[in-house]
Amino acid sequence: MTTDRELFDLELGLLLEAIYQRYRHDFRGYSRPTLRRRLTQALESLDCSSLSELQHRVLRDPAVFTRVLGFLTVMVSDVFRDPPFYAALRARVLPVLATYPSFKLWVAGCGSGEEVYSLAILLEEAGLRERAIIYATDVSASALRTAEQGIYALPRAQEFSRNYLQGGGARSLSDYYVAAYDKLAFDRRLRDNVVFSDHSLATDHVFAEVHLITCRNVLIYFDQALKDRALGLFHDSLVRRGFLGLGSKESLRSSVHRDAFGELDRENRLYERL
Repeated sequence: MTTDRELFDLELGLLLEAIYQRYRHDFRGYSRPTLRRRLTQALESLDCSSLSELQHRVLRDPAVFTRVLGFLTVMVSDVFRDPPFYAALRARVLPVLATYPSFKLWVAGCGSGEEVYSLAILLEEAGLRERAIIYATDVSASALRTAEQGIYALPRAQEFSRNYLQGGGARSLSDYYVAAYDKLAFDRRLRDNVVFSDHSLATDHVFAEVHLITCRNVLIYFDQALKDRALGLFHDSLVRRGFLGLGSKESLRSSVHRDAFGELDRENRLYERL
């Protein structure tokens, strides 16, 4: 007899296939525990009794799909999240990037953009921002809109500033934003060399040759096959001796691409394309 959990997983698979066929967004390689948790939240929010009911609504109403996409792509970040990672970038990566007359960065899975502004500030303080192009990509159109606006809740400023200083910042983070009412808005100059674009690590391909890729706290939501696909894209995108930065709970150890990268800083998950 089919259990409730088995029925839920059966409906889950059908929903993911329906989303792919209807909207070409591919979540079939995402971690099942993560999907179960997020879609349970979506059911409650949309007042659906089952994933089959949710599938019916998703297929017929793009607005419902947009709401579901928000649950499937939610990623939590901060400006200068994991400060030692940014300190390592300052010490190990920026001096190499400084040897290029121009270079490109790719923030894969940029979410609402906090990492994009962190990197732009890092480059600004190294005198390198005007040499760089930053590609900021995500599958969520709403997340990309937030990222491009660069506006965040003002109560987050204290943690942003603490992370910035712990990551080696030498100024005041407030030099880079203006505050009004309950919001802070990053200086528009930080977006001058940023290209925000839709890109799926599950279905899209290499679009540029880059010198640094950061994809932090994204791969933890993928199954192994999708992780390997993403890491293959990163390998193919990076110049020789280009850099890859992953999240604090991510590594290359179980990937088929592990031998294509060398460890630059194991503790801070910085790698170098061989």
